Amino acid sequence: MNLHQFRFVQEAVRRNLNLTEAAKSLHTSQPGVSKAIIELEEELGIEIFARHGKRLKRVTEPGEHVLRSIELIMREVGNLRRIGDEYSAEDSGTLSIATTHTQARYVLPGPVSRLREAYPKVNVSLHQGAPDQVAKMVIDEIAEVGVATESLSNYAELVTLPCYEWQHMLVLPAAHPLATKERVSLEDLEAEPLITYHPSFTGRTRIDQAFATRHLHPRIALEAIDSDVITTYVKLGMGVGIVAEMAVRDIANDEGRSGLVVRPAGQLFGQNVARVAFKRSAYLRNFVFKFAELLSDRLDRHLVARAMTGQVNDYEL
Repeated sequence: MNLHQFRFVQEAVRRNLNLTEAAKSLHTSQPGVSKAIIELEEELGIEIFARHGKRLKRVTEPGEHVLRSIELIMREVGNLRRIGDEYSAEDSGTLSIATTHTQARYVLPGPVSRLREAYPKVNVSLHQGAPDQVAKMVIDEIAEVGVATESLSNYAELVTLPCYEWQHMLVLPAAHPLATKERVSLEDLEAEPLITYHPSFTGRTRIDQAFATRHLHPRIALEAIDSDVITTYVKLGMGVGIVAEMAVRDIANDEGRSGLVVRPAGQLFGQNVARVAFKRSAYLRNFVFKFAELLSDRLDRHLVARAMTGQVNDYEL
């Protein structure tokens, strides 16, 4: 048995048992993938996959055990490579970060630029996606680090730590009646067309839950994943925006030049927690620890290392 066979089995499962897609992803031929999997099954004396003709239909019970062992083996192979990179390359290499648009645009520029100052030989690769996609990229080792607000803590394969809290903000045209109101209520917002995030992004679940708890039915005029898009449509008078506070700091400080005003909405929708995620049992290089420290003053190398061994809980932060 060999690592190629293990990779082929893993990729077949990731591609929903479609060997053509698995082969395309691995830049090889479909017959080659099929042959390698059959040879591994013959060597082990079991069927990893149940078949219908030549098509894979499902993972067998012994196949589930094989997959778990392959996952451990491939994880440690990845760790070996990272150890080799660290001690042979003098703190050079690539840090791959999976994150959402909001984090990439408004939060990460500072930590990333300071990381490059501390490790000028390290390149940074940003992968953007929805929070569930961020989690999957870390699990699949496309990225070493994930940063998002939603979903990360839902995956047992990940070690996640809270970085910082943030609240939603209302964005309104300066002449809007709610702009002068001392305390805006959910009932006030129910009467307005709202412009906010797509349901899987940037704390949208808290917004929906707040209205649902009060049995209110807001009118969502427009959904987007980009805070700049939301504020653009607010400027056009299409509705009241609900965005993350880190996305509207410039508006809050522009003394009205944008024609917009912002108002805190934490009392309506509660606090959100942005989290950083690493794959459980992964070997973290020096510059990964440094990035975590730059991302949040709550985190340091010792704490992250303890968390990777399961010794740190959120309440300790």
